[in-house]
Amino acid sequence: MSRTDGGENQAQPQPARIALVGNPNVGKSVLFNRLTGRYVVVSNYPGTTVEIARGQTQIGGHPCEVIDTPGMYSLSPITEEERVARALLLKEQPDVVIHVVDAKNLNRMLALTLQLLEAGLPVILLLNMMDEAERLHLRIDHHALAKRLGIPVIPASLITGRGVEELKNIVGEYLSNRADSNLSAAH
Repeated sequence: MSRTDGGENQAQPQPARIALVGNPNVGKSVLFNRLTGRYVVVSNYPGTTVEIARGQTQIGGHPCEVIDTPGMYSLSPITEEERVARALLLKEQPDVVIHVVDAKNLNRMLALTLQLLEAGLPVILLLNMMDEAERLHLRIDHHALAKRLGIPVIPASLITGRGVEELKNIVGEYLSNRADSNLSAAH
């Protein structure tokens, strides 16, 4: 069938969903603002008083919806915020989950990373506050950690913007690879 209508009937692709997860006060909202700018919608998650921020952006030429989840310590929910974050991750099935951690407290935060991986979620680990960790003479071999976990691990300092471009590049590559494999599967 030829198209002569200028494309009005062509369906718009669904934006990729990118969920930001992590403990409270690790920099998720700073990353959300760096990724989305001013295109933000804050709403309550259905049936709760827990606020979820959603914003639109383009990464690697792909339209994306960025979701800033409430702070959580575990996929085994205790608080309403954790229940909402877990439900969002498991029901909305994000295309990418960016686990933002405080690099100074990495050992304490890796348990959630492992839970996210065990749940089969596509995780990128973002080591925020690396500048503070370095001032404390903490050394983190992010390459070895990435190899051990089998996922991308990015050192960052979100307050200064360090690591944001690398993160966007990795997310863009992932979304492009996913789109290519979806096209291959369709043919």
